[in-house]
Amino acid sequence: MNGPTGHTVPETGSSLWTQRTLKSRIPCVGIAVHSGRRVSLTLLPAPADHGIVFRRTDLGRDIPATYNRVVDTKLCTTIGEGSARVGTIEHLMAALAGAGVDNVLVEVDGPEVPIMDGSAAPFSFLLECAGIVSLETPRKVIEIVRPVRVTDGKAIAELRPFDASDGRIAVPTLNLEVSIDFAEAAIGRQTRTLRLTPENFREAVAPARTFALASDIDHLRELGLAKGGSLDNAIVVDGARVLNPGGLRMKDEFVVHKLLDAVGDLALAGAALHGRFIAHRPGHSLNNKLLRALFARRDSWADITRASPAEAVAA
Repeated sequence: MNGPTGHTVPETGSSLWTQRTLKSRIPCVGIAVHSGRRVSLTLLPAPADHGIVFRRTDLGRDIPATYNRVVDTKLCTTIGEGSARVGTIEHLMAALAGAGVDNVLVEVDGPEVPIMDGSAAPFSFLLECAGIVSLETPRKVIEIVRPVRVTDGKAIAELRPFDASDGRIAVPTLNLEVSIDFAEAAIGRQTRTLRLTPENFREAVAPARTFALASDIDHLRELGLAKGGSLDNAIVVDGARVLNPGGLRMKDEFVVHKLLDAVGDLALAGAALHGRFIAHRPGHSLNNKLLRALFARRDSWADITRASPAEAVAA
């Protein structure tokens, strides 16, 4: 596949109004966390308006990475149709969204994206190695104009309009506020807020790893899941203890990883979101439910794709 034409862009505000893709292809190999299988994955440049598309090379099937293609949210986000599925896409999707990359063909030779180290950092590194270019085509941007809220028991997720008190800014921006509350003393209650930018994502979010409770692992393996899971690709918590020899990468790594998952799941909107995401005890199912509720209510969002930076400030 030939790479699209474009020019290398710095991570500036103006560049985030144009669609972006990779400068060159880049492959990797890893382990699927649930099946334990070896997986080969390659990221390739794609033209404007292509979006993020997963290609099952073993099946010859393409699956667009959009919210309405989500078929399972148990332990990870899975997209597909029938037997053609790809799961554990959220960390890669988060890395792409965090870097402001809109168009990529993801080739994978099985039903799962490799787990790597359980974070988005390896994928962010791959994107840096491949390079990012502007396609000089207006980026698809959805502005939240009315609040949308979904719940599941005590779990809550909302999308709200951008807070004007933060100042008018000339780039599509997603502000996130995520909180969690676990009985395990090693986790407890944590809250993290973040304004999503390529720099903030790479430095403050991408390194946060997925986590599991030690008490759940045997049950997961009885169900045929987590066969590839280990202390090399997940934080394991047992009450007040973190079992990983190296401990945590950051004191609030648990909530930061939940925020990372939300960035990846919200990237399935198929456009950059301009607004605020607020969630308590979020998960893949709730995040997808929120996007479905958003697009089911046409008065809750506006397409500002062709707004220039100057027009966005004046809006």
